[in-house]
Amino acid sequence: MKILPGMEEEYQRRHDSIWPELKQLLLDSAILEYHIFLDLETHTLFAFQKVDGEQNSQELGKHPIVQKWWKYMADIMETNPDDSPVSKALTEVFKLP
Repeated sequence: MKILPGMEEEYQRRHDSIWPELKQLLLDSAILEYHIFLDLETHTLFAFQKVDGEQNSQELGKHPIVQKWWKYMADIMETNPDDSPVSKALTEVFKLP
């Protein structure tokens, strides 16, 4: 995912005050940890989640709270027509254990 240049502080501010209902949805969806990292040079975001069991957090995109969050974030990120963040699949090249 990518944020628009100059939106680093706003992106951080919005995540510092994440909506309680969104946070609860993530926790209720078996997400144990959720990390987002920002490359300041390229404005690229890398998100990493630890989930409990075989849950698939990608299904959350169908939830109205997540769609509302996407709309809220659309003015500071590269987005698709449905306001979801433009994302790129990565190829895993190493895993331990």
